[in-house]
Amino acid sequence: MTTASTQLIRVGHSPDPDDAFMFYALAKEKIPMQGFRVEHVIEDIESLNQRALRAELEVTAVSCHAYAYLSDKYLVMRSGASVGDQYGPILVAKSKGDSPQAGDRFKGKKIAVPGKLTTAYLALQLYERDFEPVFIPFDKIFDAVLSGKAELGLVIHEGQITYEEKGLSNILDLGKWWHKKTGLPLPLGVDIIRRDLGNETIQSFSRLFKASIEYALQHRQEALEYALQYGRGIHHKLGDQFVGMYVNDYTVELGPHGEAGLRKLFEESVSKGILPHPVRLDFV
Repeated sequence: MTTASTQLIRVGHSPDPDDAFMFYALAKEKIPMQGFRVEHVIEDIESLNQRALRAELEVTAVSCHAYAYLSDKYLVMRSGASVGDQYGPILVAKSKGDSPQAGDRFKGKKIAVPGKLTTAYLALQLYERDFEPVFIPFDKIFDAVLSGKAELGLVIHEGQITYEEKGLSNILDLGKWWHKKTGLPLPLGVDIIRRDLGNETIQSFSRLFKASIEYALQHRQEALEYALQYGRGIHHKLGDQFVGMYVNDYTVELGPHGEAGLRKLFEESVSKGILPHPVRLDFV
């Protein structure tokens, strides 16, 4: 129960090794909690996107795409971002022989997509608008492609490094494509904090969250052991690889290069008519 001396902050994050790694020090109170008590709300990213639209949680991970509709309620914390630097969500198909070539740009194809507000879906629309999305939970994308429910699958999370185990082929890496197009990294997710908490709480919790990420990076093995509980069966080596992809320097501090990638993502999406209005991008 929250006392007068502690403040409850409900934190939403997805059941993935990278998010769990970031929040390890908070979950296990490995660092001084600065007067906060954290309650973890663990749900898939599209569910968190929807909860954020209702401003339910004080702090939550969301897709960068979702933030385009959240800037009136939340600020972006400079720590906690998931950024792909020349890698990102990938399109997979059953086999190279059956796969479309990049030249036809997947026109008219039925593509399994992990949610309307995912950044993966936004980036895919920037690449090609003419396809039929089939919205499916991220952990069912492989099954949709293998069963023929979709011709291609847009894969996020650890699926980006486990698709070959399912006999699938990488047709397009959207992070590589984005970097070639813009010279910038592709921000996929950010952690946001509700504006109505007030400046003192916002600043204090943002510092605490950054300290949690730094603790995990400094105590990598123990944080990784905790995080792999959320690895959906991936072994230690792949889990370590995946955490390394999405908990990096950009995660500790988004920095000017990461911020430029995020601004460019929104600008391109507005200019192509995918987003309905310019995005107010306010950082803590």
